[in-house]
Amino acid sequence: MNQAGVAGVARGRDRIAVLGAGIMGCSVALMLARRGHRVVLFDAAEAPFRGASRWNEGKIHLGYLYAGDPSLATARKLLPGGLAFRGIVEELAGCSLAPAITPCDDLYLAHRDSVVDADAMGRYFDALSDVVRASGAADAYLVDVSGSGVSKLSKQELEAVADTRTIRAGFRVPERSVSTNWIADRYLDALRGEPAIEWRMSARVRGVAADGDGWRITTVAPDGGVSVDGVFDTVVNALWEGRLEVDASVGLAPEPGWSHRYRQSLFVRTGEDVAVPSAVIATGPFGDVKNYNGRDFYLSWYPHGLRAEGSDASLPELDDRGEAGIVDAIRESLCGLLPPVRTIFDSAESIRLEGGWVFAMGRGALSDPASGLHRRDRFGIRQAGHYFSVDTGKYSTAPALAREVADRIGARRRA
Repeated sequence: MNQAGVAGVARGRDRIAVLGAGIMGCSVALMLARRGHRVVLFDAAEAPFRGASRWNEGKIHLGYLYAGDPSLATARKLLPGGLAFRGIVEELAGCSLAPAITPCDDLYLAHRDSVVDADAMGRYFDALSDVVRASGAADAYLVDVSGSGVSKLSKQELEAVADTRTIRAGFRVPERSVSTNWIADRYLDALRGEPAIEWRMSARVRGVAADGDGWRITTVAPDGGVSVDGVFDTVVNALWEGRLEVDASVGLAPEPGWSHRYRQSLFVRTGEDVAVPSAVIATGPFGDVKNYNGRDFYLSWYPHGLRAEGSDASLPELDDRGEAGIVDAIRESLCGLLPPVRTIFDSAESIRLEGGWVFAMGRGALSDPASGLHRRDRFGIRQAGHYFSVDTGKYSTAPALAREVADRIGARRRA
């Protein structure tokens, strides 16, 4: 690993710039390095995995969250990435993913203000379960779900976890999450072990410019200093914040209808094991609880954790709310709806408010059934010659998309 600038490095035919050091960029970098390419990894942070790829709930989607899209288009788009996630990440990290996987199936709880009523939600879950079982790869998920289905919680089961004045029904679905902190640390170990990957951190990418048959990268340091690095044969733009502006610098116009959001959630470590189930309050601007191992928890409540949102190519400003107030608001909202959550806070050793930028092709309020954010099937790879721009879509789909990018680069080289 070399933290130095790369302007003086001799140009090679297989020299690739990867912009963004989250799960997408790091997956691409590791794949390309192991296929014999030299990779320079750029990021504005001081080290990889400092943004949303570390600080999110780690849901490995089978599609159950998207009952607001009864066509199943979103679920069908997300499903292959979710089923491939474990195998690809284990190969890249060089270890089993088992310690990072939540131990029990998720509970999906239908809020009284859900954009999808409980009966429609149940029908959607059953239809999706049929699709999952018919996929041919359901046994390759985080756990084997080839024989799994959805069960509705009894009245007693629902009352044990939720305030039934607001939560109208509950379902147990065969979907799991992973600890994104755990995975981030294993990726960092893998990156450090790859001599063909050069880190270029604290370098915010401002633009990419053609230079003959290659590309040069313009970056800005925290002190305002501007650097121009290159020449690179291929560029992979895997940024979430700033990707559209960089795409525009090479003439790749963004498709209309996107949004940026900055979201924060709580990451809680308890002093003793706490038996609170992983649960998602659906479908709309609500929240969720992830119990990774009995002591490490993720807790979110969307209205309080949303710090900024906008639909311009540039990022909106974060609001100026104090962090202590956000922590208190998330705690009280979740404890009011899910009383067992209070035991997490009663046993807490540490509470961190963390988050990052999220990019989505879709706009509107999650409380609106017509919002484009309820349909999340518009993501993937755009290409202009040897320049690739990747909309990750979801955390769970990043490794599979990274493999597709690496395969495309390999195919172009062979051609």
